[in-house]
Amino acid sequence: MEKSFADKVIDFNRNLTYSGKLPDGFQVMNPYLDNPETLDVMQQFYHKYYNDSNQRKFIIGINPSRNGAGVTGVPFTDTKRLESVCGIPMHSAHTHEISSVFIYDMIAAFGGPDEFYRQFYINSPFPLAIVRYSKSGQWLNANYYDDRELFEAVKDFMIDSLKKHIRLGLDTSKVFVLGKKNAGFIQKLNREATLFDQIEVLEHPRFIQQYKSKEKQLYIDKYLVALSD
Repeated sequence: MEKSFADKVIDFNRNLTYSGKLPDGFQVMNPYLDNPETLDVMQQFYHKYYNDSNQRKFIIGINPSRNGAGVTGVPFTDTKRLESVCGIPMHSAHTHEISSVFIYDMIAAFGGPDEFYRQFYINSPFPLAIVRYSKSGQWLNANYYDDRELFEAVKDFMIDSLKKHIRLGLDTSKVFVLGKKNAGFIQKLNREATLFDQIEVLEHPRFIQQYKSKEKQLYIDKYLVALSD
């Protein structure tokens, strides 16, 4: 019997490990190894919304943040929205992540999580959190493209990861990429590995929340038009 979309995602996440080299000052965080409850809530989420064999459209982020999927194991979902919108409480952590605010406002406008997740799957080319050691002595969120050496180190892992995502049952005719800089790198990977027929670029939720919050509704509308096409 073929596995459901949910079980395929859960298997992918359970087996997720990065053992490659990284430039000095960078680290990879694996939420599934760091917190047993992450594994539990992630499984609850996918069984709730993905327990079928439907083909879905792919929305690609950058890499998880420490306060979003880096804690919950669910892309663009902090613990607040995991509980208040998805009905899945997390007891060992409490996080607020601004990208999650936009995504769930957009999902509400789309028709709610059942309707949205029936049609879309969100993940990242580098599906684990990356942190960078700062001059102030703290570990801060980092993007896979922040450093040329970092990108070169993780590039093959990202191509392999995207191929594994596609095998979950994703429509490759058109992919939605969040963030213009991110899209430039995804286009580079796509030229090398021929993963998607068409790439549509949308502004990243963090950018919208931080710099365009007064025009948020315009961006929600833009997402809805693009995703409903």
